[in-house]
Amino acid sequence: MECFAEALDAHPGLRLIAVIPSVPEQDGRLTLPMNQIGRITALDRLRRAGGGRVAVYGLENHVGTPVYVHAKVCVLDDVWASVGSDNINLRSWTHDSELTCAVLDESPDPREPRDPGGLGDGARTFARDLRLELMREHLDLEGPGVPDAPDALCDPLKAFDAFAASAAALDVWHDTGRHGPRPPGRLRTYRRPNLSRTARTLYTPLHRLLVDPDGRPFGLRRRNEY
Repeated sequence: MECFAEALDAHPGLRLIAVIPSVPEQDGRLTLPMNQIGRITALDRLRRAGGGRVAVYGLENHVGTPVYVHAKVCVLDDVWASVGSDNINLRSWTHDSELTCAVLDESPDPREPRDPGGLGDGARTFARDLRLELMREHLDLEGPGVPDAPDALCDPLKAFDAFAASAAALDVWHDTGRHGPRPPGRLRTYRRPNLSRTARTLYTPLHRLLVDPDGRPFGLRRRNEY
């Protein structure tokens, strides 16, 4: 998570969108707060770095039931993409068996903006198509129907705003009693869990020991190497 925060600090125009489960998979009296610690810590760090440039959402289906997002997909600057089972935590990186495929497509995407990251890499077909497919699904939008046709979601800023508008409309519909037609889209604004200082003090060691253990040998941990 630190690498994302550092990128947000270094690039004031950068936007970050995350779609996560609304609640952790384990929601017991002890397991829920232990799992929430990791979310709170990560989101607080991102918010300090990016403020309103960081947007986090949960998903629901069209009848209002939360959808548990278990896929791990990451798209950076429409250039690099990964799909797999690993989470952004120590447990996945050092303790559990995971499998992930990272793709750096050599095919340039001709749609504007051609270099959304501004680093000279240019947009790539696979990463952009993957991002657009997921975004259209979350927004209940149809594709342009023609390969390489202009798409407003290609623009990262417009895509960021489209997510915010869709989630806000659905949040209002729920908060006002679900009157009238349900707005399109499946995004709900993620609300950060609140834990008291006492709870955070109590559950943070348990989180590090049980939920997100560091599986590196002691020597690597001492040197903070992988």
